[in-house]
Amino acid sequence: MSKYNFCAGPAMLPQAVMQKAQKEFLDWQDMGVSVMEISHRSKEFLALTAKCEASLRRLMNISDEFEVLFMHGGGRGQFSAVPLNLHQADKKAIYCENGVWSKSATDEANKFTSTTRVDVRNDADGKFSIKNVADWVLPADASYIHYCPNETVDGLEIFEVPSHPTAPIVADMSSTILSREIDVDKFDLIYAGAQKNIGPSGIAIVIVRKTLLDREGLAKPGILDYALEAKQGSMFNTPPTFAWYLAAEVFEWLEAQGGVKAMEAQNIAKAELLYNFIDESPFYSNKVAKHCRSRMNVPFWLNDESLNEKFVSQSKEAGLLALEGHRIVGGMRASIYNAMPLEGVQALVDFMAAFAKENS
Repeated sequence: MSKYNFCAGPAMLPQAVMQKAQKEFLDWQDMGVSVMEISHRSKEFLALTAKCEASLRRLMNISDEFEVLFMHGGGRGQFSAVPLNLHQADKKAIYCENGVWSKSATDEANKFTSTTRVDVRNDADGKFSIKNVADWVLPADASYIHYCPNETVDGLEIFEVPSHPTAPIVADMSSTILSREIDVDKFDLIYAGAQKNIGPSGIAIVIVRKTLLDREGLAKPGILDYALEAKQGSMFNTPPTFAWYLAAEVFEWLEAQGGVKAMEAQNIAKAELLYNFIDESPFYSNKVAKHCRSRMNVPFWLNDESLNEKFVSQSKEAGLLALEGHRIVGGMRASIYNAMPLEGVQALVDFMAAFAKENS
């Protein structure tokens, strides 16, 4: 029986990548040792990191105006790093809030810099919704604008990119990076924890416009200092080498699949398959307005919630894992990142249809 992991993160990795990593686990590049056992400054590992960065630059069309950093601490580490690096004493940081993770980013930033919260939700008639970006009220004077394009808990995705006449645009793309094409030049700083579409947890990708490295910011630990990490090639201290290795393998796999454009087409197909089934079913429902439904995280609710425990139990027996919804919003949630094949979503839809028929 095939098994499909719908966990929101750490999420499933491409099977081909996992199989290659398994094969190379004890003997990487015929060296007789694991990639975890060699120096991060060896010529072999440095060649891996150069290949990894070049692959990501191709996938996202990242110009030389940006540094690409591979850092510790995941997305939450960047919640601290962003204000520490971009703080300006005479200006407030603007945090656009549309869900759990964007609010968490604001809470962390408040420890270091002065912030203004901007609510960009527009919930109405029982539906989760986002205001049009053109309607966001962003103060004229700001040190930077921070937002989260995809909220995993609420299942909300923002497809437009906000703009500001002077302030840099910062995006937490932990759960949407590499899932759809974006114009990197519309941003000034993009960061992403790896455990959704890149690799295992622990490493974070930072794509930062080089001009921002001139900001003094605040006193900060070296491992959170963008300028220092850029100067040191992301090796101010020992990086998470195995996570970096797996990220490189995932990038190579993505390129072999046809790149981000091909992945976006598949992600649209997966999301439409699941959302269309839910919308047409009298047994299930979705609470997100159609214009801002996430392609990566699909929350849904059984109209008879007394069946929740039974649904979770039987879905596990059917090989469909981690469908429990987040404790804050309840219900169910299917996370369908890049590594989830269309066949996995079809298996979920088939199970949901059979479950509804048996329990109606």
